[in-house]
Amino acid sequence: MAKVCVDEVIRFTSDCFKALGVNAKAACQQAEMLYQADRIGYYSHGLHRLEYYVNDIKTGACQPNNEPKVEKETTSTAWVNANNAFGSTAAHFCLDLAIEKAKNSGVGWVSAKGCNHYGIGGYWAMLAAKQGFVAFAFSNSSPLLAPTRSKKLHCLMSSCYVLVSSKAVSLQPALGTNPIAFVAPGCNNDYFYLDFATTAVSVGKVALYARKGLRLPDGWALGPDGKVTNDAQVAMKTRSLMPLGGTEQSSGYKGYGIAAMVEILCGITAGSNYGHHIRSWSLSKKSSGPSNLGQTFIVMDPNQFAPGFKERVSESLNYWRKMEPVNPKLPVIAPGDMERIVGERTDREGTITYVKRILDVSKKIAKELNVEPIQELRIEPRHKGRK
Repeated sequence: MAKVCVDEVIRFTSDCFKALGVNAKAACQQAEMLYQADRIGYYSHGLHRLEYYVNDIKTGACQPNNEPKVEKETTSTAWVNANNAFGSTAAHFCLDLAIEKAKNSGVGWVSAKGCNHYGIGGYWAMLAAKQGFVAFAFSNSSPLLAPTRSKKLHCLMSSCYVLVSSKAVSLQPALGTNPIAFVAPGCNNDYFYLDFATTAVSVGKVALYARKGLRLPDGWALGPDGKVTNDAQVAMKTRSLMPLGGTEQSSGYKGYGIAAMVEILCGITAGSNYGHHIRSWSLSKKSSGPSNLGQTFIVMDPNQFAPGFKERVSESLNYWRKMEPVNPKLPVIAPGDMERIVGERTDREGTITYVKRILDVSKKIAKELNVEPIQELRIEPRHKGRK
């Protein structure tokens, strides 16, 4: 592992995009989007994803210099064509439009087709919350979720085959991780922050377990036989995640339903690809075409409702934090506290620690694009003092 200065992370990622012909504004916005994920500890969505964005540009699957446009709008709603632009470009466009409509009518609802991956949804919802608004950010994604009771699923555009007992078994999930982000402002820069996948776990976290050789907890993923697996390597080959809640007995059908709800709010509402029609996001050198994701941003002005919204949010957050914990060493935290703690530490230290694999991939990308490699800081080993 090695530490990297925050400014260096942003410099390196933006340089990589610029080397591929991306304009400066789009490159910097995309680099900032990736950094913000790493800043709060969402490492599966930060620098780890750089190679995927680079590959999409190289294969022509994404057109990063394109600009979104409004197809239809009312005082409080808009339908946007993201035009296959960078995820951050489209998200900024849609969020700014939703905020403007919320200022004028109290609520802004914007749905977009033709989108690409926009990093962590919480980043976008937080941008609105910092202006005093309550915000949702939704996105559909490549199919990875296996609906409750399903084994062999049907997919039109993407599939994955696993060799089991010398037989090729086709496993084709029907829905994506379909994340939901919701942020509400409290007092004195305090926020209720919620950002989660509707699968039991992100595929990025399963990948981390596989690299570390760790055993998966029950209820995360299915093996090629359609049953729960604890083998991270098998789970990565099968790529069939369980819904939030896990098995039917532990209410996994609720997570399945929430994932389907996000699909309706995003892909089906926006007229983009949806569910089983979405391509698999891979590092293949051959383009599988635009991702054409659907994304929705909902922004609400709490001042249009009962007075004292921020005060009640903060009072609730602090009440939860002060509750007596089961384990005194593990205090009760409010949604968003962990992200705030990690983010404040990153700001204080000015660095992010990356595992060797991510740094190795970054060096490979730097060589391929002929950009200055990411500069690492040495981590001094800790020595135990003598007693």
